Amino acid sequence: MAAFNPAPLTRKTFARALQHLCDNDPDLAQILTILDPPIFWTRKPGFASLIHIILEQQVSLASARASFDRLREAISPLTPDGFLELNDARLKSFGFSRQKAAYARNLAKAIVDGQLNLSRLDTMADKTVREELIKIKGIGPWTANIYLLTVLRRPDIWPKEDLALAVAAQKLKRLPARPTPQELENLSMVWKPWRAVAARLLWHYYLNSHRKAAVSHPKQNTQIRMADQQYGNAKTATVTPGRSP
Repeated sequence: MAAFNPAPLTRKTFARALQHLCDNDPDLAQILTILDPPIFWTRKPGFASLIHIILEQQVSLASARASFDRLREAISPLTPDGFLELNDARLKSFGFSRQKAAYARNLAKAIVDGQLNLSRLDTMADKTVREELIKIKGIGPWTANIYLLTVLRRPDIWPKEDLALAVAAQKLKRLPARPTPQELENLSMVWKPWRAVAARLLWHYYLNSHRKAAVSHPKQNTQIRMADQQYGNAKTATVTPGRSP
């Protein structure tokens, strides 16, 4: 039997899911008593968004965004063929590390060679999309899940490797230690089938908690500051958190 392919989130279903989660989890509901609802931010499908997500691996969003913007200024539209024309020195000048340049080239070559067809991913089940993406060296579970969550807008994606989610969950749930990826996965099960919405809400909580902590206790909250080095210090409709490939 074919795997179920859930409908992408829309603004309407996102709002409905937020309400459902808050009705069933007092801790999540508490977030919306102190903050406005999170923005329903998305990304356009395709090569450019996946390159941007690769750049976000293990660095701040601000740093990744700056590198991506420099790349887009040099190549517009950003295509796999155009990317493959760039040499190492040029990519380094945009802010690509040697490793990320290799990852991005692997992706571009896979598309050019017909190994990966990004336009077909929206017809595939979550598991199949993940399997197709992680065939490319440099794309791991986190990168694949962020593409599923922000580009394909799948409702039940949970990037358990994400450091900001772990920090937010520890604080919200008053846990004695930061949860491991498996512990974070276990914690998320009560939020099915809307875990992607729960993730967006926790990211929203994380960022706003960090900003307040930075103002009131600039030399404290070390754990949150460390996570921010991975996650970045701003969120808009075109950025996502980051931790691992």
